[in-house]
Amino acid sequence: MEGLPEDMADYAGQFKDRTLVCRECGASFVFTGGEQGFYQEKGLVNEPQRCPGCRAAKRRERAGLAPREMHPVVCAACGATTTVPFIPRNDRPVYCSPCYDKVRLART
Repeated sequence: MEGLPEDMADYAGQFKDRTLVCRECGASFVFTGGEQGFYQEKGLVNEPQRCPGCRAAKRRERAGLAPREMHPVVCAACGATTTVPFIPRNDRPVYCSPCYDKVRLART
């Protein structure tokens, strides 16, 4: 499957994507079939309890690193307000996630 690491792509057809709810922030996130296969291969029996963003924040916390500083911006394509983990420069456009995905796909 496109976009998955090779070892996860093998499992994508064996498991169905499942929507889970993060215990930290309450947001819904998808536990993909590829991720489920990876968990099974590694012997992990519990499904993830946190969304990818909260998992990354928890890892940073455990490592003793400061939380990522987020900066508010306005998407150059749709005008939506969003946040990014870098200080934007005025000479480069900044996009929200959905618009960035569209721009990235257009480049390929």
